[in-house]
Amino acid sequence: MCGYLGILSTNDIDKRKTQIANNALICRGPDSRKDIFSTTNKYNNYKKNYNFNLIFNRLSILDLSEKADQPMYSEEFNSLVMFNGEIFNHVELRKELEEEGIKFKTDHSDSEVVLLGISYLGLSFVNKLIGQFSIFFIDFENMIVHLIRDRVGQKPLFYSTNSEGLIFGSNLKSVADISNNKEYNYKSIEEYLSLGVVTAPNTVFTNIFKVEPSEIVSFNLLEKNLDIKKTKYWVIDNFIGNKDFDHKEFLYLLNDAVKLRVNADVEVANFLSGGLDSTSIIKIQKDNNINTNSFSVGYGDSKYDESQWFNEVVKKYNTNHHATNIDESFSNEDILNSIKAFDEPYADPSTVPSYILSKEISQYYKVAISGDGGDELFGGYERTLEMLKNRNFIKNFYSKFFYVYPGILGTGSNLQKHSSDIIKGYSVYFQDKKLLNLLNIKNENEFQEKFSSGIMSNYKKMQLIEYKLYLSEMMMLKVDRTSMANSLEVRSPFVDHRLIEYMLSHEEKHIDRTNPKKILKQLINNDFSNKFLNRKKMGFVFNVEKWIYDNLHLVEDRVNNGKIINSYNSNIVNLLKINKSRINGNRLWKIFFLEEFLDGS
Repeated sequence: MCGYLGILSTNDIDKRKTQIANNALICRGPDSRKDIFSTTNKYNNYKKNYNFNLIFNRLSILDLSEKADQPMYSEEFNSLVMFNGEIFNHVELRKELEEEGIKFKTDHSDSEVVLLGISYLGLSFVNKLIGQFSIFFIDFENMIVHLIRDRVGQKPLFYSTNSEGLIFGSNLKSVADISNNKEYNYKSIEEYLSLGVVTAPNTVFTNIFKVEPSEIVSFNLLEKNLDIKKTKYWVIDNFIGNKDFDHKEFLYLLNDAVKLRVNADVEVANFLSGGLDSTSIIKIQKDNNINTNSFSVGYGDSKYDESQWFNEVVKKYNTNHHATNIDESFSNEDILNSIKAFDEPYADPSTVPSYILSKEISQYYKVAISGDGGDELFGGYERTLEMLKNRNFIKNFYSKFFYVYPGILGTGSNLQKHSSDIIKGYSVYFQDKKLLNLLNIKNENEFQEKFSSGIMSNYKKMQLIEYKLYLSEMMMLKVDRTSMANSLEVRSPFVDHRLIEYMLSHEEKHIDRTNPKKILKQLINNDFSNKFLNRKKMGFVFNVEKWIYDNLHLVEDRVNNGKIINSYNSNIVNLLKINKSRINGNRLWKIFFLEEFLDGS
């Protein structure tokens, strides 16, 4: 797991400027750094009027030798790669390439597998990769650059082009610093104020873009305007089907997904909340005689504390356990540091405990296995279950009557109101149209167009939106930034693309709307009580409402002296603080996060 930054330009390059911009990436790869500058190295023969500066920061996890350092160059194929992430099936792929006569210099580097695989087989090799990755690949002979991102967007990759060339990297702010392009994209900012995130391919800056999940963006450096081409190597919609669900077949894939992700040349930890997702992963590890190091957090407030449950798991599976306590009253330093971990605005307040937990784990481990993606895979979110349940008349009536206040009746009430139109329901659920109105922003709804689906069941439609929007654009962003800010690599077996494909392509009978995550419960059923198996889902807790109203002076000072919000409505803080509520507390957090982010950009 690493972070990289690069510039290819027909003009002279300010090396010092690139190095300064790279400072934001050091946390992604603190173990070593390799810097290639075009005026002092052997790649000059292939630059063809392009100068370049490539910087790679390595977090050493697999093949710790210097031979596995990046940027990595193939002399035979005249190609170079910078690769952020992990390829979990690299051993199998290496064998396939060796059978074709390809020779390796490293012992077991997955980076070299990516380099030689693409060099020899072309871009079709990307389809063979099981993992999380962002890839920079350059063919020096033809001066073609490819930027490639994994299927569900676990690892970030940004780029900007101009008349001089290409700038790219793992960090948005770093790309902005080098490109001198910090003109705000107001349409993207308005999307953030509604959704709480800016969706790919856009960013908050006008000429800086994200590579989309499962996308390859190619640049011909010899053509005018770089001749940019975009292709999708994996289209999630194409897997919708209704095949017979085979429980044993699915569990085989799940077992393989877990086993692949525990392989590393350093100690690996497990996030353990005591919930079904993290517990099931540890169950699989123990069944396969894999040494397990678990890590849990407790809260001082018993309302949020899950110590009782994760202690049961530790006792049952005899894990090497670490526990820490997170007090609900996070310090302002904690809050502000968690915001600084983000190179783009993201409004979910659960980033605070996620950041603090990652910081704690990173003191002991470089790699952690998480249960992220389990709710998307098994329909575990309350919003999903509420939508699919048969509601009685009275409850359904009140859901419709109070749909604008989802916090009163449960998160599924917005969806329930639009049960005949799932996409519209999700639009209402995720978009904050009330805040847009208060900010005098014209509400142009592009949600339905972006996430429209073909003819399929309501549940399949919900799955697609959960994967395309919540998992790919929101959840994976949070996981990556809060972990990598602390030099911690997080691996998530439930987002293995083979599992996603299987669930989408098979019938829905495995989903029991009255018994969420039935598959996982069956997996651990003999080890735990019904009380353990059927308790309500909790998750990481941060009382953002309390913090906001306790620290209104910080919010007001930041917003009043900010760069954006006042241009929409200078009275917005006063409007939101009058009626103290969870919803308005989240809205104040959203605009505070934005202004805090912009102040540091």
